[in-house]
Amino acid sequence: MSKTVVYEVQVMFGDCDPAGIVFFPNFSKWMDASSLNFFVKCGVQPWRELVKTTGIIGTPLLEINTKFVRTATYGETIQIHTSVQEWRDKTFVHKHVVMRGETVLCEGTEVRAFCISTLKIQIASKPLQSPTTLKLCAVDVTTQFFSPFFHFSNHPKKRQA
Repeated sequence: MSKTVVYEVQVMFGDCDPAGIVFFPNFSKWMDASSLNFFVKCGVQPWRELVKTTGIIGTPLLEINTKFVRTATYGETIQIHTSVQEWRDKTFVHKHVVMRGETVLCEGTEVRAFCISTLKIQIASKPLQSPTTLKLCAVDVTTQFFSPFFHFSNHPKKRQA
Protein backbone atom coordinates (compact mmCIF):
# COMPACT_ATOMS: atom_id res chain seq x y z
CA MET A 1 0.00 0.00 0.00
CA SER A 2 1.28 3.44 -0.95
CA LYS A 3 1.95 6.19 1.55
CA THR A 4 -0.94 8.67 1.98
CA VAL A 5 -0.35 12.33 2.79
CA VAL A 6 -3.15 14.63 3.94
CA TYR A 7 -3.37 18.27 2.77
CA GLU A 8 -5.86 20.48 4.60
CA VAL A 9 -7.79 23.35 3.03
CA GLN A 10 -9.97 26.05 4.60
CA VAL A 11 -12.81 26.71 2.15
CA MET A 12 -13.27 30.46 1.75
CA PHE A 13 -16.25 32.48 0.49
CA GLY A 14 -14.37 33.28 -2.73
CA ASP A 15 -14.01 29.55 -3.49
CA CYS A 16 -17.78 29.25 -3.94
CA ASP A 17 -20.28 30.05 -6.66
CA PRO A 18 -23.33 32.31 -6.01
CA ALA A 19 -25.19 29.33 -4.52
CA GLY A 20 -22.48 28.98 -1.87
CA ILE A 21 -21.18 25.70 -3.31
CA VAL A 22 -17.46 25.24 -4.02
CA PHE A 23 -16.86 26.03 -7.70
CA PHE A 24 -15.68 22.73 -9.21
CA PRO A 25 -12.28 23.88 -10.61
CA ASN A 26 -11.17 24.65 -7.06
CA PHE A 27 -11.07 20.93 -6.33
CA SER A 28 -8.55 20.57 -9.17
CA LYS A 29 -6.52 23.47 -7.75
CA TRP A 30 -6.47 21.84 -4.32
CA MET A 31 -5.56 18.42 -5.74
CA ASP A 32 -2.69 20.06 -7.63
CA ALA A 33 -1.46 21.67 -4.40
CA SER A 34 -1.83 18.34 -2.61
CA SER A 35 0.26 16.66 -5.31
CA LEU A 36 3.18 18.99 -4.61
CA ASN A 37 2.60 18.68 -0.86
CA PHE A 38 2.82 14.89 -1.21
CA PHE A 39 6.39 15.06 -2.48
CA VAL A 40 7.41 17.73 0.04
CA LYS A 41 6.09 15.57 2.91
CA CYS A 42 7.93 12.56 1.44
CA GLY A 43 11.22 14.49 1.64
CA VAL A 44 11.63 15.48 -2.01
CA GLN A 45 13.44 18.79 -2.44
CA PRO A 46 11.52 21.79 -3.87
CA TRP A 47 11.58 21.77 -7.69
CA ARG A 48 13.92 24.79 -7.84
CA GLU A 49 16.49 22.76 -5.84
CA LEU A 50 15.80 19.44 -7.55
CA VAL A 51 16.50 20.95 -10.97
CA LYS A 52 20.03 21.80 -9.81
CA THR A 53 20.82 18.25 -8.65
CA THR A 54 18.78 16.02 -10.99
CA GLY A 55 17.52 18.25 -13.80
CA ILE A 56 13.90 17.51 -12.84
CA ILE A 57 11.80 20.65 -13.34
CA GLY A 58 8.54 19.31 -11.88
CA THR A 59 5.63 16.97 -12.47
CA PRO A 60 3.35 18.44 -15.13
CA LEU A 61 -0.22 17.23 -15.32
CA LEU A 62 -0.97 14.99 -18.31
CA GLU A 63 -4.45 13.73 -17.49
CA ILE A 64 -7.11 14.38 -14.85
CA ASN A 65 -10.32 12.65 -13.83
CA THR A 66 -12.66 13.75 -11.05
CA LYS A 67 -15.85 12.22 -9.69
CA PHE A 68 -17.96 14.52 -7.51
CA VAL A 69 -20.03 12.94 -4.73
CA ARG A 70 -21.01 15.69 -2.27
CA THR A 71 -20.80 19.48 -2.11
CA ALA A 72 -18.76 21.72 0.17
CA THR A 73 -19.22 25.33 1.19
CA TYR A 74 -17.29 28.19 2.77
CA GLY A 75 -16.32 27.93 6.41
CA GLU A 76 -15.62 24.21 6.12
CA THR A 77 -12.28 22.47 6.46
CA ILE A 78 -11.60 19.73 3.96
CA GLN A 79 -8.78 17.25 3.65
CA ILE A 80 -7.21 15.92 0.45
CA HIS A 81 -5.78 12.43 0.98
CA THR A 82 -3.12 11.88 -1.69
CA SER A 83 -1.22 8.72 -2.59
CA VAL A 84 0.51 7.21 -5.60
CA GLN A 85 -1.89 4.70 -7.10
CA GLU A 86 0.51 3.44 -9.78
CA TRP A 87 4.12 3.93 -10.85
CA ARG A 88 4.59 3.54 -14.62
CA ASP A 89 7.69 3.69 -16.80
CA LYS A 90 7.69 7.48 -17.32
CA THR A 91 4.55 8.54 -15.48
CA PHE A 92 2.70 7.94 -12.25
CA VAL A 93 -0.93 8.17 -11.12
CA HIS A 94 -1.77 10.28 -8.09
CA LYS A 95 -5.02 9.39 -6.34
CA HIS A 96 -6.82 12.10 -4.36
CA VAL A 97 -9.74 11.55 -2.02
CA VAL A 98 -11.26 14.85 -0.86
CA MET A 99 -13.03 14.52 2.47
CA ARG A 100 -14.85 16.59 5.04
CA GLY A 101 -14.23 14.57 8.18
CA GLU A 102 -15.42 11.07 7.32
CA THR A 103 -17.53 12.17 4.32
CA VAL A 104 -16.08 11.72 0.81
CA LEU A 105 -16.73 14.81 -1.32
CA CYS A 106 -14.91 13.79 -4.47
CA GLU A 107 -12.26 11.45 -5.79
CA GLY A 108 -9.76 12.25 -8.47
CA THR A 109 -6.77 10.86 -10.28
CA GLU A 110 -3.97 12.70 -12.02
CA VAL A 111 -1.44 11.24 -14.43
CA ARG A 112 1.84 13.11 -14.07
CA ALA A 113 5.43 12.73 -15.21
CA PHE A 114 8.74 13.76 -13.71
CA CYS A 115 10.14 16.00 -16.45
CA ILE A 116 13.51 17.44 -17.25
CA SER A 117 14.32 20.36 -19.51
CA THR A 118 16.34 19.44 -22.56
CA LEU A 119 16.82 23.07 -23.64
CA LYS A 120 18.45 26.02 -21.95
CA ILE A 121 15.75 28.65 -22.34
CA GLN A 122 16.52 32.28 -21.66
CA ILE A 123 13.98 35.06 -21.86
CA ALA A 124 14.94 38.67 -22.49
CA SER A 125 13.12 41.77 -23.66
CA LYS A 126 14.00 43.37 -26.96
CA PRO A 127 13.30 46.92 -28.17
CA LEU A 128 10.55 47.06 -30.78
CA GLN A 129 11.84 48.41 -34.10
CA SER A 130 8.30 48.88 -35.55
CA PRO A 131 8.62 46.93 -38.80
CA THR A 132 5.46 46.79 -40.90
CA THR A 133 4.84 43.14 -40.03
CA LEU A 134 4.57 44.00 -36.31
CA LYS A 135 1.88 46.63 -36.87
CA LEU A 136 -0.90 44.06 -36.76
CA CYS A 137 -2.74 45.73 -33.87
CA ALA A 138 -2.32 49.36 -34.86
CA VAL A 139 -4.74 52.23 -35.16
CA ASP A 140 -4.66 53.94 -38.55
CA VAL A 141 -4.59 57.61 -37.59
CA THR A 142 -5.74 58.68 -41.06
CA THR A 143 -9.11 56.87 -40.74
CA GLN A 144 -9.28 56.09 -36.99
CA PHE A 145 -10.03 52.53 -38.10
CA PHE A 146 -8.90 49.72 -35.75
CA SER A 147 -8.48 46.13 -36.77
CA PRO A 148 -6.17 43.41 -35.43
CA PHE A 149 -5.70 42.27 -39.06
CA PHE A 150 -4.86 45.71 -40.45
CA HIS A 151 -1.46 46.37 -42.03
CA PHE A 152 -0.38 49.94 -42.76
CA SER A 153 1.30 48.74 -45.94
CA ASN A 154 -2.02 47.26 -47.17
CA HIS A 155 -4.10 50.38 -46.63
CA PRO A 156 -6.06 51.17 -49.85
CA LYS A 157 -5.31 54.94 -49.68
CA LYS A 158 -1.58 54.26 -49.49
CA ARG A 159 -1.61 51.79 -52.43
CA GLN A 160 -3.20 54.32 -54.85
CA ALA A 161 -0.10 56.49 -55.19
